[in-house]
Amino acid sequence: MSQIDTIVSRNWKAFRDQMPVVKRWAYFDHAAVAPLPDPAQRALEIWSREAASEGDVVWNEWTQRVEGVRALAASQIGADSSEIALVPNTTAGIGLVAEGFPWKSGDNVVTLANEFPSNLYAWMNLQSQGVATRRVEMSGAAVDVDRIAAACDDRTRIVAISWVGYATGYRIDPAELAQVAHNHGALLLLDAIQGWGVFPLDVARAKVDFAVADGHKWLLGPEGAGLLYLRHEHLDLLRPTRVGWNSVTQRFDYDNIKLDFRPDAARYEGGSTNIAGFLALGMSLQLLDDFGLSNVNSPIAERILVLCDIACGRLEEVGAVIVSDREAKARSGIVSFELPGRDAASVRRVCLKHGVVLSCRAGCLRISPHAYNDEGDIEQLVDAVRLACMGGL
Repeated sequence: MSQIDTIVSRNWKAFRDQMPVVKRWAYFDHAAVAPLPDPAQRALEIWSREAASEGDVVWNEWTQRVEGVRALAASQIGADSSEIALVPNTTAGIGLVAEGFPWKSGDNVVTLANEFPSNLYAWMNLQSQGVATRRVEMSGAAVDVDRIAAACDDRTRIVAISWVGYATGYRIDPAELAQVAHNHGALLLLDAIQGWGVFPLDVARAKVDFAVADGHKWLLGPEGAGLLYLRHEHLDLLRPTRVGWNSVTQRFDYDNIKLDFRPDAARYEGGSTNIAGFLALGMSLQLLDDFGLSNVNSPIAERILVLCDIACGRLEEVGAVIVSDREAKARSGIVSFELPGRDAASVRRVCLKHGVVLSCRAGCLRISPHAYNDEGDIEQLVDAVRLACMGGL
């Protein structure tokens, strides 16, 4: 039994067997775009066959299954299914909040200067309404909560922060940030895309107001199928900005034109859903649930963190400098590192030639393993990095 399987007892080979990508790649890029598991791939194939042979005859069955996906997603974060809207991506979810919030000139949003662009541009775009975006600078990889609190005042309406930083991998405590926001009469929007699928989250207990994540990273789903959590008490706070037939209670009665919004977060969906994408995402969510994602002490999180720790140690042996904060409370599934004197993009190209997938972010190399990765993948990574350091092709 390997070191990692000794530390975290679970049948991880069964998980790995569901991932066709391992036949070709040592895949360390789940913080970018994840490969699909077998069950998700099959869901897309089944939908495609049915769409080709049945047309809309099975549409009601599809939509019932999609509602099951909504319920499963809600259960994973301690929400009610009525608090989940199905959105195309994280950007769309953030936009629904940014564009639908009842702003007044002089209001402000507090976020981090190094947030992913989608969690910056949506707020910066409010400038024409007199809303300021306060971008808090951080020194190093760590997120200083006190600096965020100091940037808030009585005109702060939303604090918009990533659960896990996409470049550094620093993980914040959602409950702590929610308390900071609420202390100033503001609401917390959590960009959860780099945490959901790894770490457990109870949005009710943490008092998160909004959380959004696309499914194509740690949730192992296809692109174009994302999730927005909106606390039920805020349902009437946001003005629906993408209104269509699917927004109203009488959504199947096309002759009954009355703007009577649905009594749940689905009112923000507007029109037709990416059925194929959500059916595939649902299979990936179920796979993650089967391996304990919803557990308070998630074995998926535990395994990923240990894999990252092992990778850090082995990378340091070949001269890597770990940039990410690896303190216990801040660790995530993202590790950024530097190779002094080596160009990150050149190293990545060498790694790809040797069957290893990773990313370049903020001038660093970035790895992001999932729970199906193993120590063999780590050794393949280290060998490729060593070759790159030696000028290998």
